[in-house]
Amino acid sequence: MDISETLQTLYTATVEEDDGTYQIPVPDREIATGTLSEDKTYRVALISTSTSDTEATDTTEVTQSADHAAQQHEYDGPPVEEGEQRDVEIENLGDQGDGIAKVEHGYVVIVPETSVGDRVTVEMQQVRENVAFADVVDDTLRGEV
Repeated sequence: MDISETLQTLYTATVEEDDGTYQIPVPDREIATGTLSEDKTYRVALISTSTSDTEATDTTEVTQSADHAAQQHEYDGPPVEEGEQRDVEIENLGDQGDGIAKVEHGYVVIVPETSVGDRVTVEMQQVRENVAFADVVDDTLRGEV
């Protein structure tokens, strides 16, 4: 998957209606970490999810919001490092078919050549403030849940 170097953030949100207009809320952590700033204009790309993916994500976000409130002021950077290996479960697929897993605090890890439900060991190849790119190093867990 080719990701532009200008990508500043990647997160999941629900479109909300507010007095006849529609908005996509920005998580507090994006402002707290300095990734985004209030009163600035940003280009936004939207990726559709299926109903089952959305329901799973909504549940995850509610849990993460409670955890995030307590940890918002303790941000120490991405929860992974380049070269680090992790066991992850692929939760969704990106628009180009790459697997998407989440680790602590909802941090996104993009893993090519995987499918939803795969459990694999990955090695972090590139780590950015809000997203990491990893390669599968062991797929013996693949498909186990």
